[in-house]
Amino acid sequence: MSGRPAGAAPAAALVPRLLPARPRAAVLVLHGGQAESRRPSRPWHPAVLRMRPFDRVIPAALPHGDVALARVRYRLRGWNGADADPVRDTLEALDALAALTGPVPVLLVGHSMGARAALHAAGHPRVRAVLALAPWWPAGEPVRQVTGRHLVVLHGERDRITSPADSAAYLRRAHGTAAGTAMALVRDGDHAMLRRHRFWHGTTAAVVAHLLDPGGHPDPLPAQASSAGAVPLL
Repeated sequence: MSGRPAGAAPAAALVPRLLPARPRAAVLVLHGGQAESRRPSRPWHPAVLRMRPFDRVIPAALPHGDVALARVRYRLRGWNGADADPVRDTLEALDALAALTGPVPVLLVGHSMGARAALHAAGHPRVRAVLALAPWWPAGEPVRQVTGRHLVVLHGERDRITSPADSAAYLRRAHGTAAGTAMALVRDGDHAMLRRHRFWHGTTAAVVAHLLDPGGHPDPLPAQASSAGAVPLL
């Protein structure tokens, strides 16, 4: 793998993990959180730790080593209603990432609350796609910001924290506005991505590789995943 491990973050909201000398694209990972909390987000919180395996599996799926990888560091653990604190952190991180990599396309990979922050931040000019893992997308989420972006959802069949039905409903609303939409259910999958964790990790990495290089990496999801209203089980 080319590039160098990243050192200290140039901005509070950004934690670079891999910075190639000449990146062609970047992946920004967003962990989950809580609906309401003004407590500081810490790197040892379970929502943060469960995303660490993606630091390994995503670069491993991209053999040319020319994709930057970074995380968002939230100031607070909660979404906090209309304040939408993680969205501000994500936008700050995207600006800081652009300062490091230049004007390359960015793919957002978010889990739960992080997927909601990714959805709201999708209108940033560098964002080209959002991969949402067990997203928290309640009814009424905006759609305009995903114009021209690709949206892919993986949701656990047994998720009792966030709603697969809400995810599917949002994709139906975004169909025709987004550049493309797809969703698949993970058989026996839970919200924390602990059941069948290797499958979650491997499929996420394969989807990232496909979104960044469709010609070089086949789509790991069934064809019906891209059909409006169809949600295959993996």
